[in-house]
Amino acid sequence: MKKALIIGATGATGTALTKELLLDDTYSEVHIFVRTPPETKHPKLKIHQVDFDTIDSWEEKLTGDVLFSAMGTTLKIAGSKEAQYKIDVTYQFQAAKAASKNKVPTLLLVSSIGANHKSFIFYPKIKGLLEEMVKKLPFKNRYIFRPPILDRGEVKMRATEKKSIAFIKQLNKFGLLNSQKPMSTQLLASKMIKLSKIEAKKDTITLEAKAIFDS
Repeated sequence: MKKALIIGATGATGTALTKELLLDDTYSEVHIFVRTPPETKHPKLKIHQVDFDTIDSWEEKLTGDVLFSAMGTTLKIAGSKEAQYKIDVTYQFQAAKAASKNKVPTLLLVSSIGANHKSFIFYPKIKGLLEEMVKKLPFKNRYIFRPPILDRGEVKMRATEKKSIAFIKQLNKFGLLNSQKPMSTQLLASKMIKLSKIEAKKDTITLEAKAIFDS
């Protein structure tokens, strides 16, 4: 039986991960680290209300078998590039670093399509930077997921996101932009959990959109 740890558990992907893991018999405990506790109740669910700015006060709780890291925000919601960098990079790296120090063997990180630490565009650049940073941590197994635009289903989406998803789906009908076909957060979560049970053949496996769909 495995013990799962989730960072970003109240986001769209994190919520899907939590639900799936609570139903998965492979996992006996699901520990989520959040600022604001969700209303979800379950015998397997352990909720840790934490301050991500003071990880030293709770890093010893990051012990288990698998760390799922799915934290992220937008520039508009964060309010500044500095604030977005803190959420998308700093918090996740600090949690991953603490987990690796505590001998957690496996990391599964949600990155983004187009992630590239050499990019001149801010968002793919910070996603790529985080990828490079976690690659240097001593995890035994490390899966990095680069999903396309995510369809969050019942989770409230902005009008621009809905329009983008509808537009891409329309193009997909004509065989266009298939590499950017929208992916549901539920599908992403299920693929992550599936791979979390498999020992990686090398220390880092990066999955682009097609590889996630096919996994």
